Amino acid sequence: MEVAKKKVLVFGSGISGIGAAKLLEEHQAEVVLYDGNEKLKEEDLRRKLGEESKAGIVIGVCPQELIDTLDMVILSPGVPTDLPIVNAMREKGIRIIGEIELAYQLGKGSVLAITGTNGKTTTTTLLGEIMKNYQDNVYVVGNIGNPYTTVASEMNDDTIVVAEMSSFQLETIEEFCPRVSAILNFTPDHLNRHHTMEAYVNAKKNIARNQTEEDYCILNYEDELTREFGNNVKAQVLYFSSQRKLEKGIYLEDGNIIYHNGEPVKVCHVSDLQLLGTHNYENVMAAVAMAAVYGVPMDVIRESIQAFKGVEHRIEYVTEKNGVAYYNDSKGTNPDAAIKGIQAMNRPTVLLGGGYDKDSVYTEWIESFDGKVKKLILLGATKEKIAKDADACGFKDYVFADTFEEAVLMAAKTAEPGDAVLLSPACASWDMFPSYEVRGEKFKEIVNSL
Repeated sequence: MEVAKKKVLVFGSGISGIGAAKLLEEHQAEVVLYDGNEKLKEEDLRRKLGEESKAGIVIGVCPQELIDTLDMVILSPGVPTDLPIVNAMREKGIRIIGEIELAYQLGKGSVLAITGTNGKTTTTTLLGEIMKNYQDNVYVVGNIGNPYTTVASEMNDDTIVVAEMSSFQLETIEEFCPRVSAILNFTPDHLNRHHTMEAYVNAKKNIARNQTEEDYCILNYEDELTREFGNNVKAQVLYFSSQRKLEKGIYLEDGNIIYHNGEPVKVCHVSDLQLLGTHNYENVMAAVAMAAVYGVPMDVIRESIQAFKGVEHRIEYVTEKNGVAYYNDSKGTNPDAAIKGIQAMNRPTVLLGGGYDKDSVYTEWIESFDGKVKKLILLGATKEKIAKDADACGFKDYVFADTFEEAVLMAAKTAEPGDAVLLSPACASWDMFPSYEVRGEKFKEIVNSL
């Protein structure tokens, strides 16, 4: 892709947008950084771009005369593709791509890409560790918090890119083609953005859209949608399963992870792992399969997965205070992810839930409590909505908190020795915090100060 001397608008000034603007300037494009948030200050954005940047900056309303001069638009993942201004740009015939497509076309190397509703970060982080133990030139990028655009210029033909892909990022690809892709699962999420489950699923499926018979796609056999998708993929499909033995693929048998792609090979027993829960065994199997089809020796894979301690903010053990164990599962940002948090608990649990509303339904989450949750403390924008779903499920042991700190202190007071306190909100953090990471850090800070 040739961007030199082209006028390119980067839409969105978060870390992805800043990364895209810098990458474009390195390739001699004429860049304009645009953000519709009128509260932003130009000097702050200028500081992020750096002193050497010559990019223009536009905040608030985007002038029509600017739109008329554009050759291309790079959308940040947080910018909905159906905004009126984006539709107007599309109607003018301006090429619109995302920052993933930009980085892919300007970068080099082999891409191993992972998507799915839940488990992406754990699988991506683990696969990154495996690949780093295999060779030196590895970058872990994408939705995991390290924009692909910030490292694209450092890559060469031998680079391995391990990428966590969100539905937002996959909406705007054109030629993006991973050597190995994986779809872990599909459950309803981000319906406030995608509007329908079908649109959300179709965005995720884009990860394999450009793959050929020389590539691989790793899919979850136990998810009906991913299993069926395997019939429509050009790439070679390998399934993983936590519930049954597969003739070909990777599966659990008597607690052993077996990789079978020619001859069955025992990878390890789940007791050798430092991760808890069936969902994590599925994440491990996906990462193992991706590394194995790429050609990583099994001894490197085995050593890597046994050393892996998990991901911060995902069912993360914080500490024990007065006989109460505290777990930070701030990354449980939708009901299905939060169900995994509940299932991992092995003691009576005081649960903190609620947050930003992504148009989710919470009944299945509440039904998963299964006598384990002794008290649900609700906060944030969704607290009344969750309470209604709790009432509908016959669960009455809930209370409201006005602030995050009040909720944590209330949980500490309610819990008795032998109990667990679990932050697993089933909601995004954006009504109270800029990210689930900040929410998780605040939880740990309050807990450690008890």
